[in-house]
Amino acid sequence: MHAAVFDSTSATPGSWLSIEDIPRPQPLSGELLLKVLACGVCRTDLHIVERDLKPLHPRIIPGHQIVGEIVEGTTTVLPAGTRVGVSWIGGVDGDCWFCRHNMENLCDHPVFTGYSVNGGYAEFAAVRADFVNPLPAGLEPIVAAPLLCAGVIGFRSLRVAGVQRGERVGLFGFGSSASLAIRVLHSWDCEVYVVTRGEQHRKAAASLGATWVGDEDAKPPVALDRAITFAPSGKVVVSALAALRKGGVVAINAIHLDQVPAFDYDRLLWGERQLRSVANMMRRDARDFLALARDLNFRPAVQTFSLDDANRALEAIKQETGEGSAVIVM
Repeated sequence: MHAAVFDSTSATPGSWLSIEDIPRPQPLSGELLLKVLACGVCRTDLHIVERDLKPLHPRIIPGHQIVGEIVEGTTTVLPAGTRVGVSWIGGVDGDCWFCRHNMENLCDHPVFTGYSVNGGYAEFAAVRADFVNPLPAGLEPIVAAPLLCAGVIGFRSLRVAGVQRGERVGLFGFGSSASLAIRVLHSWDCEVYVVTRGEQHRKAAASLGATWVGDEDAKPPVALDRAITFAPSGKVVVSALAALRKGGVVAINAIHLDQVPAFDYDRLLWGERQLRSVANMMRRDARDFLALARDLNFRPAVQTFSLDDANRALEAIKQETGEGSAVIVM
């Protein structure tokens, strides 16, 4: 099969992936073989190929927003031809303390799609059958792909922040995940305040109905009930904290973050303000979000790339030059 492979021993900036022909994976017991139709490109993929996340294998196929069609390893519930989605969490041990206490996103021995096991930058992918999500009928692969991580993790971030209907919510950074989260917030009658760098991102936020939009140095004109940070910057976390009312919550949506600057406790954190990190997602988050996306008729803007152009797709994420979510189409 055709695949884009990251070799941690030889990759260079801008040419992180080599396009190769390699053997098609053989599904193990409990696995499905998917014919990949599309795979979203996520900032976490960039963290992997730029080694912000320590390589777990010398060679890996990235990609964890997979839309595929089952071709082998079918079950009675998932027959051949079923279209499914695969996300970042590709498996858990099911037996650690966290799994036994309904916190599988914090599993001690997780499987990460496209990081600890091969992902979807390829024509075929072998995945665990119990970690696929059947997709709503009529949802095109290029539309579904960004929902599977950017959408689901943004949705979980709203849950971790404890967002309630009608609240004032700040989104700090406005990429693919935030552009999907704002649609959920509007369905909950929330006011949305966006702080982000880049004129293109600010225009996108305004076009999607943000109550107020400011640049990275601006402060929302009202005190926020909740805030979610999407930028991998510790400085942004402090900015979000500074915008909260007493008792408010900042949820940090980042798998990798640079150092958080020192800040004044009495002025910014005191008053039972809270900082919470968002770690992975749970299967129920995916199920609930995909059902909501179906009901709200989500149609995110996407920019498509061929598999041969996978490096260009990653570059678009790095430079923030893409219009909408980047999706590799087989």
